[in-house]
Amino acid sequence: MTTFMFDGETVTIRPIQHADADMETEFIRRLSPQAKHFRFFGGVNELTPAEVARLCDVDGKLSAAFVATIRREGREVEIGVARYAPNSKADTRELALTVADEWQHTGLGATLMKHLIESARSNGVRQLYSIDLADNPGMRALAKELGMSAGRDPDDPQQVIYSLTL
Repeated sequence: MTTFMFDGETVTIRPIQHADADMETEFIRRLSPQAKHFRFFGGVNELTPAEVARLCDVDGKLSAAFVATIRREGREVEIGVARYAPNSKADTRELALTVADEWQHTGLGATLMKHLIESARSNGVRQLYSIDLADNPGMRALAKELGMSAGRDPDDPQQVIYSLTL
């Protein structure tokens, strides 16, 4: 767990837990339609309880997820999440990053990604990749900042595959 001050707020980054399902559901509900579009590639308004449970079910090795939270009105509130999940190759993981609209362009995404990259390295992951919509400027900028390579998805010209060799 990491705690730091950001713009007057205490931000905590920690591994996601099964008990975070309600917090994850509220986080997704609060995302703007555009943020949901970039994260879920479509008109997802809300995830089912089973889908949320799956997002909170990580083992810390094959799959991992870190949430960024703040305290509001005595409650822990999620403001971002970075995760990786298994792929068909033993040393490769697909990643996803979502940051609450009001926290975008603050460096929170890069901070979450650094935690995720450190976890991946320590668990023997050699490559992380993400599949994103080509019109997502935030991910494009973050991928460049992190030194990720970019290439068009051969199966869908509307998507970009970002890749980072660890």
